[in-house]
Amino acid sequence: MGRDKASLPFGSETLLGRVVRLVGEVAGPVVVVAAPEQQLPELPAKIIVARDPVAGRGPLQGVAVGLAALASEVRYAFVSPTDAPLLAPAFVRRMGQLCDGYDVAVPQIDGRTQVLAAVYRTALHELASELLRDHQQRLVALVEQVDAHAVDRQSLLADEGLRTADPQLDSLLNLNTWEDYEAALARMGLGRH
Repeated sequence: MGRDKASLPFGSETLLGRVVRLVGEVAGPVVVVAAPEQQLPELPAKIIVARDPVAGRGPLQGVAVGLAALASEVRYAFVSPTDAPLLAPAFVRRMGQLCDGYDVAVPQIDGRTQVLAAVYRTALHELASELLRDHQQRLVALVEQVDAHAVDRQSLLADEGLRTADPQLDSLLNLNTWEDYEAALARMGLGRH
């Protein structure tokens, strides 16, 4: 998109602020992982900000840092990208239910494994860090090495709350282009700022 997505306006919020709020409605504490020098929009005081130790190492490093920040607080953590403004709290809740007994619960919808809309056991930060030391940067490499529950559409929508709140699973939509951004704003009845 050519600019930092975290600060993009989405209604009266930024993209990051919106995702933080939506996740925080059903899970906590909430950690935001940022690049070493990344400027973040204003966030509520209760939000924990953790910094990647090295710039440009990709989502595996971000997940390792975020899981490590939460490991002493909770057993599982929902991982979301900044650019998921249609995330439904019911989706976060359902993914948490589907992770019980697994290391990871990851949506596998329409042939795509959605590693950035998944629930991870926080103890996995150690394995993620080990993979990074081995020069691995792909988050899917972590998922492939643990007891992962591939969650399909039917399993997600078996939950009435999610079926009502997000029947099309728009929670999985990311904003990779300006067209995606405009479409998400329109879907929420918001104009461009």
